[in-house]
Amino acid sequence: MVADRVRLEDIIVAGHALKDVVHHTPLQKNYILSERYGCNVYLKREDLQVVRSFKIRGAYNLMRGLSEDELKKGVVCASAGNHAQGVAYSCKAMQVSGKIFMPATTPRQKISQVKLFGGPFVEVLLTGDTFDDSLREALDYCGREGMQFIHPFDQPEIIAGQGTVGLEILNDMREPVDYIFAGIGGGGLMAGIAAYVKGSKPSVKLIGVEATGAPSMRQSIQRGEIVTLGEIDKFVDGAAVKRVGELTYEICKDALDDILVVPEGKVCTTILELYNENAIVAEPAGALPIAALDFYRDEIAGKNVVCVISGGNNDIDRMQEIKERSLIYEGLKHYFLVNFPQRAGALREFLEFVLGPNDDITRFEYVKKTSKDNGPALVGIELKQRDDYEPLIDRMRTRGLQFSYINEDSNLFSLLI
Repeated sequence: MVADRVRLEDIIVAGHALKDVVHHTPLQKNYILSERYGCNVYLKREDLQVVRSFKIRGAYNLMRGLSEDELKKGVVCASAGNHAQGVAYSCKAMQVSGKIFMPATTPRQKISQVKLFGGPFVEVLLTGDTFDDSLREALDYCGREGMQFIHPFDQPEIIAGQGTVGLEILNDMREPVDYIFAGIGGGGLMAGIAAYVKGSKPSVKLIGVEATGAPSMRQSIQRGEIVTLGEIDKFVDGAAVKRVGELTYEICKDALDDILVVPEGKVCTTILELYNENAIVAEPAGALPIAALDFYRDEIAGKNVVCVISGGNNDIDRMQEIKERSLIYEGLKHYFLVNFPQRAGALREFLEFVLGPNDDITRFEYVKKTSKDNGPALVGIELKQRDDYEPLIDRMRTRGLQFSYINEDSNLFSLLI
């Protein structure tokens, strides 16, 4: 069986090999979440890892097993973020040359972090617009140069390295673990945790979590074969993968107890709550497991639950978009195209008779810049509470306003917002 290629002893050996390289990250009981869900919620803080994500575990574990000749030739990887940082750090730690292929669209901050961790031992090669473009270039380069490719998730040594997260969880928990929630992108982290946890404590329920816009593992397991998604929502970038790994699929389909799909807006709400309530900076993929707790509230009541915050590499420039997505998901932000009557005072009447006492206009602009007198206006309204929406719609209809609701029209929304 393919899953047998990642054995319990492989993960234990990886744990010994990594102990002087990676942080043994804390497992912290979170009292706010525990009270909210009526259970004991523990957070495995991989956002506090040496490169602010778990990816260093698998990258270093694979590289330390390469032969001397392979290391002399150097290594290659393709990544737009955390995996690149893990490989870069490993290259510097082992003094190995590395070629890091990244999309040309990668934010400057992430490129700078890779160069910082790798120093003179790595070269960043920007190519293509997507991860898939960079992956093709990286594989071609490996073939030409005879170098070792460090896969983001689908190699046994990578999975064994990520499995040390599960090893640390079971070693650190004083009480029996009932549930472990972890995010799924390509599946390396969840497969590694599953290989260790199900091999030593099979009673623990493992819940994988994907974003609604990239449910590649869930769809693959449902269909009984690996599927390649077409278009995906890249917002949860650390878990936005069109196709999961062959090995990770084999492990996850046999070992996981469930896979949840969580809307990106809910992830955004969770990111903001983690920051405001706990001063935790989680990237979208890192917030996935905690965002899933709402959907498992009844099952986890009274249980011991571990959520893996897989990373904290969140760009501050994304915070406005995160807040926007959260407000829309929570039903507090709404966009309309409104055709105001072509007479004096129409806008003033809207403010006086349509807008509620606690409603706030956050955006107003005429769609037709050169013909404002007979064109619709884009109006963004923020509410204090979700229940204020229906009264707002009733007042718009009562005043006879012609309007279109943009939130539910994906084409218009992506065009205008």
